[in-house]
Amino acid sequence: MARLIRLLAAIACLLLGAVMGVLNTQSVALDLGFAMLSASLGLVVLAALLIGVLMGGLLVAAGVAAPLRRRLRRAEAAMRSPGAGTKD
Repeated sequence: MARLIRLLAAIACLLLGAVMGVLNTQSVALDLGFAMLSASLGLVVLAALLIGVLMGGLLVAAGVAAPLRRRLRRAEAAMRSPGAGTKD
């Protein structure tokens, strides 16, 4: 069931992106300081959204997932060490 929901969500996102790209065909110039790019507004907006999602995912991975993995490794190492879990 979860696989079907993910598939439907992916299809909905693709359709939404395609509609947004078709509706925003105006040409825009993007000045990056070292280069000048010319693309459609829909493409620029979709690229900005994708970059934002990727940066957000990296921040979550660095801020939440990495410390939790470190804690898990420490806990597993403590469980493997001799005498772990016994008190004298």
